[in-house]
Amino acid sequence: MNDFSKRELARKVIDRTIKAPIEETNELLHRDGELKPGLGKISSVLALSLGFLCLLGVLAFHFPQYLTTPDLRHRYDVGVLRQLLLVALLLAGGMSLGNLILGRMRNLNVIAFGLVMAATALGGSRVPVGNFPDSTPYIGLDWFILDLLGSTLMFVVIEKLFPLYKGQAVFRKEWQTDLKHFAVNHFIVGLALLVVNFLLHHMFGWLVRSDFQQFVQHIYFVPQLLLCVLVADMAQYWTHRAYHEVPFLWRFHSVHHSVKTMDWLAGSRQHMLELIATRVCVLAPLYILGFSEAVMNAYIIVVGFQAVFNHANVHLPWGPLKYVLVTPNFHHWHHASDDEAIDKNYAAHYAFIDYLFGTAVKSKNKFPEKYGVVGDYMPDGFIRQQLFPFRGSTKPTTEPLSDQH
Repeated sequence: MNDFSKRELARKVIDRTIKAPIEETNELLHRDGELKPGLGKISSVLALSLGFLCLLGVLAFHFPQYLTTPDLRHRYDVGVLRQLLLVALLLAGGMSLGNLILGRMRNLNVIAFGLVMAATALGGSRVPVGNFPDSTPYIGLDWFILDLLGSTLMFVVIEKLFPLYKGQAVFRKEWQTDLKHFAVNHFIVGLALLVVNFLLHHMFGWLVRSDFQQFVQHIYFVPQLLLCVLVADMAQYWTHRAYHEVPFLWRFHSVHHSVKTMDWLAGSRQHMLELIATRVCVLAPLYILGFSEAVMNAYIIVVGFQAVFNHANVHLPWGPLKYVLVTPNFHHWHHASDDEAIDKNYAAHYAFIDYLFGTAVKSKNKFPEKYGVVGDYMPDGFIRQQLFPFRGSTKPTTEPLSDQH
């Protein structure tokens, strides 16, 4: 065999074993639509996703001081995490290997199996964790993994059991963009909290009164939690309303409103500066009033659940509760581009706030007809959406602009 033949053979081997799987995986990640059962697509996507998360998990075991969130790392049971990682590796490896044997989506499963092998080669679930400094800069890789797994398992199931739009695919249009928002917002959690804490202490520290905070902290847990949520929602309401009524602020908030399909991932689309500004405005009164640590932890759970659930593709019979609590039905109207929905339904937790201030949607229709910003002027893509407030145009691309939208 001459040198040319050897090079040609090597090129074919590389194309078949490396280039083709990467190209097929990249193509899959740019698709949208329903995954049909029986073709190996669902198990292949699960294997690829689990394999990727396992590799990230192993890296978090190797570098916990830089890749894990301090508030979470003190609560972990390392033994349980090792078992979960081992189960995930076995599932991802088993599904990808089974598909390879059956000849289903071979190229994609080569990548999935390769991720499992890489995670295993790096130590898998047996990576030792020693002592490490607790004050290093970090990114919330662990929070991203846990929240993505938890949100996917919980909310995708709820959306399939109680869908508002029954034919809506899990991998709907622009899911890739919103997943990037989801990831970045989790990765920068350390930086975001650092900035928020700095601004809170320097802007509002002079307002803190220890005697009043002691009084608040001695309120019983349940009424204190309800009060905490109410205070946060009042701050959220007026901050949110300002985003809609001040043109400069709307340029940032329009990123969040540009999502055209509502599901559990839709709420993740948010400009990073809005994320920080909103947290400062909402947490400032809670910081000044001094709610107890237990109540604040409970509030974080409440706001975390509602932020995802209220964007989800879910429809349930709420009865009179729909006038008290913010539900997916209520918040979907806020994201609608129907005329009667423009600049309405601002509350995040208590729906009665909008009824109190006259900003609740009044419509004869049961559900919105369409979502997104009127004029559809927002570009797709995470980077372009982060740059939009500084150089984008709010001129409509398809129809005349209505009101603020």
